[in-house]
Amino acid sequence: MVPKSIAIAADHAGFDLKAKLVEELQAAGYEVSDLGTDDGSTSVDYPDFGKAVADAVTSGKADRGVVVCGTGIGISIAANRHPGVRAALCHDETSARLCREHNDANVLALGARLIGEVVAKDCLHTFLNTDFAGDRHARRVTKLG
Repeated sequence: MVPKSIAIAADHAGFDLKAKLVEELQAAGYEVSDLGTDDGSTSVDYPDFGKAVADAVTSGKADRGVVVCGTGIGISIAANRHPGVRAALCHDETSARLCREHNDANVLALGARLIGEVVAKDCLHTFLNTDFAGDRHARRVTKLG
C-alpha cells in the first residue's frame, strides 16, 4: 500500500529538518499533517510530539508517521510506547528499507543532529515507497502485539 497521508512532528532540535521534510512530502503530493512544534527556538518535550504522531497513525488519521528529534532516540521511544506503533530509528536507506520490509514499521524516526538533509530525504522516500515483505516476517510482527 502506498501511503497517502503522513503525520509528522518534531521537538525543537528537529524543527528545521522537519520543515524541510514537510516541503519534500508536499512536493511529492502527500497529504501532510504537521503536528508541531512550530518553532525551533522554544524548548519542548519530545514525548508530546511522539504521542501526537502515534495517535494520528493508530487512529487512522494518517497512513504513516515521521518523528524527528536531536538523535531520534527519545522520540522513537516515545512513539513506541503506544500500542500499534512500530517506530524505527533510521540512519540510512538500508535501515529505512529493512524497517519496512521486515518490521512493517509505520513511523520513521530521524535524528536531526546525526544525519544530514539529503540522507533524511533518502530515508523518507525509501520508507514511504517500500512494501512490507510479509511471509515469515508477518509471524514475527504479529508477536510484537
